Amino acid sequence: MTEGSGRNGLSLLNPPGLYDPAPNGYSHVALLPPGARLAFIAGQGGETADGWLSALFCEQVRQALKNLCTAIEAAGGTQQQIAKLTVLIVDHSEARLQVFGEELVHALGRGPKPACTLIPVPRLALDGMLFEVEAVVLLDEV
Repeated sequence: MTEGSGRNGLSLLNPPGLYDPAPNGYSHVALLPPGARLAFIAGQGGETADGWLSALFCEQVRQALKNLCTAIEAAGGTQQQIAKLTVLIVDHSEARLQVFGEELVHALGRGPKPACTLIPVPRLALDGMLFEVEAVVLLDEV
């Protein structure tokens, strides 16, 4: 079993008998300690602070992950404390999965990745929006 442990007792696990998800940017299991304090980060799209949205998928992914990190930091957490991601991709393809994986490494580093569910969707909230990501984050105790 491959395992990674982060701050606050967050353990990311890939049990024997399941394929290695690391190349696709996630872990099968995120185990939180008893009494964990969590932050739930709403879906972040690729809009800049002034509302601009690129038409390019790769730029939307990069900006959405940047927005996610900004929200996590505002909650008092770090990228290494992400327990679970939910990713929504319009017109999902293997090529878009590869872009997401590359941008995730850029945003979170090369270590173990959080548990993740990717959901292909036909459309998101705004016209032109191609990517959205939300997170559950394990925070430090108060």
